[in-house]
Amino acid sequence: MKFGMIESMCDPKHYVPMAQRLEERGWDFFYVPDSICYPKEARPEQYPYHGGREFLDGKAFLEPFSLVPALGLVTERLEFATDVIKLPIRHPTLLAKQVNTVAVMTNERFRLGVGLSPWYEDFQVTDTDWDTRGPRMDEMIEILRGLMSGEYFEYHGKHYDLPAIKMCPVPEKPVPILVGGQSKPALRRAARIGDGWISAGSSFEELEQMLGVLRGHLKDQGRSEESYEIHVMAPLDGYDLDGMRRLRDLGATHVIVWPRNAYEEPDCPLEQKLAFIDWMTEGVVTKL
Repeated sequence: MKFGMIESMCDPKHYVPMAQRLEERGWDFFYVPDSICYPKEARPEQYPYHGGREFLDGKAFLEPFSLVPALGLVTERLEFATDVIKLPIRHPTLLAKQVNTVAVMTNERFRLGVGLSPWYEDFQVTDTDWDTRGPRMDEMIEILRGLMSGEYFEYHGKHYDLPAIKMCPVPEKPVPILVGGQSKPALRRAARIGDGWISAGSSFEELEQMLGVLRGHLKDQGRSEESYEIHVMAPLDGYDLDGMRRLRDLGATHVIVWPRNAYEEPDCPLEQKLAFIDWMTEGVVTKL
């Protein structure tokens, strides 16, 4: 089982020292969230992983495809993943160029975590269609994989139509695509076309139930779990050896932790985050 940390909504100067400390202490991953803006007026829907979305107002979010290469330049072994980018608000051709570039610049230390985005305003401000977001996401993943091949690729779907093009450079191996989301359609999509699944906040009991559903869909698709990655956000009450062992026994291949509850806690000093990394390293990472 591999270990990673996620942090965002913080002082941008914290990222480099956090990534460097994670690498020094033998961690495997750093996860980067995605948020493009905070609307002044928005639909009243609840954020699916928290009671409201007010926690985002005024918080600093760096653009993932700019941040990850910067962190890649100051590390040598640490890997990175988006957790998760809002896929259908982007154009697949431009996104493929970004993904290929990041993979090459990080020496293939990158995984692409993708999701739908639960917020209508993301689609409104990018002039993309809300109602077709699911089917477009499926087509986008096909296009991304085609444009990571380094060969000429064309696509003629319901939502996207591309003439034969190729991109250069591309990584030697295609970037693994982790499908996020915890709804029934998201779990089906993750099993059908994902190289792995990436979870958001949930309890141990909810994780066990979702992983059972995911495994059922993998079986239906004739897919083996052997090479399938399961990136699990650790429940906040599981940040100890017993909790991590429980996640391992549930089948997690990668575990993600926060240095603080960013939904509810304000930013904290860098020294506190580095101390958290050291504490988790000594108490958990070196023992599993």
